[in-house]
Amino acid sequence: MAEHAPLAELSEDWRAGGFGLYVHWPFCAAKCPYCDFNSHVSAHVDQARWARALGAEIARLAGELPDRHLTSIFFGGGTPSLMAPETVDSVLRAARAAWGFVNDIEITLEANPTSVEMGRFRGFAEAGVNRLSMGVQSLRDDDLRRLGRQHSAAEAMAAFDVARTVFARVSFDLIYARQGQDRAAWRAELGEALAMAVDHLSLYQLTVEPGTAFGRRAEKGLLRGLPDDDLAADLYAETHDICAEAGLPLYEISNHARPGAESRHNLVYWRQGDWAAVGPGAHGRITLPEGRVATEALRAPGAWLAAVENRGTGETLRTLVPRDEQGTEYLLMGMRLAEGIDEERLARLAGRPLDEASLARLQDMGMIQRQDGRVRATQDGRPVLNAILRELAA
Repeated sequence: MAEHAPLAELSEDWRAGGFGLYVHWPFCAAKCPYCDFNSHVSAHVDQARWARALGAEIARLAGELPDRHLTSIFFGGGTPSLMAPETVDSVLRAARAAWGFVNDIEITLEANPTSVEMGRFRGFAEAGVNRLSMGVQSLRDDDLRRLGRQHSAAEAMAAFDVARTVFARVSFDLIYARQGQDRAAWRAELGEALAMAVDHLSLYQLTVEPGTAFGRRAEKGLLRGLPDDDLAADLYAETHDICAEAGLPLYEISNHARPGAESRHNLVYWRQGDWAAVGPGAHGRITLPEGRVATEALRAPGAWLAAVENRGTGETLRTLVPRDEQGTEYLLMGMRLAEGIDEERLARLAGRPLDEASLARLQDMGMIQRQDGRVRATQDGRPVLNAILRELAA
C-alpha cells in the first residue's frame, strides 16, 4: 500500500481544481414539487440586511484563506434572480475586496424565466455577472404545470432571447424522463433546445426525492407515467448522441457544452478544488494549514442570519476530511467527468492506487478506459456509473 503524501504536498492539491465562491440565496417565489434543495418561500426579504450578512461571511472566510484569487463565483438557490441587483453588487464587491479576481473570472447567477426576474438581467450584468444559468426545465406548457413552474414555454423563450443580448454566456436546464414522455417527444424537445442553445445545456433526468411533493405522491401511488429503467437509459443515450452531433458534447454526466464553454465553477467541484460557501445550508471545502476541511452552515434562513449578526458566523459544522475520504471524494466527483480522474493524484490523496484487478475487469467489460494516466467511464459505463464507483472504491 502506498504511503500518504506529506501534508505540505496536499496543501496545494486544491490548485488542480481552482478556487471558487458559492453564494446561497434561499428564497423562492414558490416551492417546486420535485425540489429537495434548501429553498423557502418568504413574503418579505430585507435585502440590505442579507447583503451585509453575506459580505460579513465572505470577509470572515477570507481571513482564513489569504493570498488567493477567485476563479469563479456561483449564485445558487433558491432563486438568486429574486435578489436585487444592488444585493448582487454588494456581494461581488465584498468578494473582490476579500480575494481579488482572476482576469477571466466566471460569475454565474441562476435565474428563472419570469418577467419579474427578467427585468433584473441588465442590473445583474452591470453588477458583474457574466454568465446566466436559466431554470427553463421544459419547453412544454403541460409539463411546466406538472413541474410546478411559474412560467410558460413562450415566457422561457422570451427570457432566453433577452438573456442572450445581455450576457456573453447563457446556459439553461431541462428536465427529461418526465411523466408520459417517450423517445420521440424528447427528441423533438431536445432539438428545439439545441436550436436555442448558446454554448451550454444542463439536462437532468427527473428524480423523485424523499420528502418532496413528488416523493409523497409516489408513496401513495399517485405519480404515474414515469419512464421505466430501460426507457430512461434509452433517453440518456439518445441525449448524449444528439448533443454530440450538435456540437455540445457531454463533459459531465448531465452537462453538455461547446469546447471551452464548460461551467468553470462546477468544474471546481468535480476536479476537487476549494470553494468557500456562504448562505443558509451552504456546504464548502477549504484547505487550511491543518488539512482539507468541510464546512456547513445553518439551513434555516432566519437562524443563519441571526447567527451571523449575533455570533459572527453562520457555520454550524466544520470537519477535517480524512485523507482516505479525500481520495474517495475525488473518485466520486471526478468520474462524473468525461475526462475522468488522474490515477497518480488519486493514489496521492487516498494513500493507495486503484485495485488493478478491478480496473482490468471493468476495462474488459467496456465500462472504463485507461489512457495517459487517467481513468474515465465509457459511454456504456456512464449509465451504470454508481456500480463502477462501488467497485473502484472497495
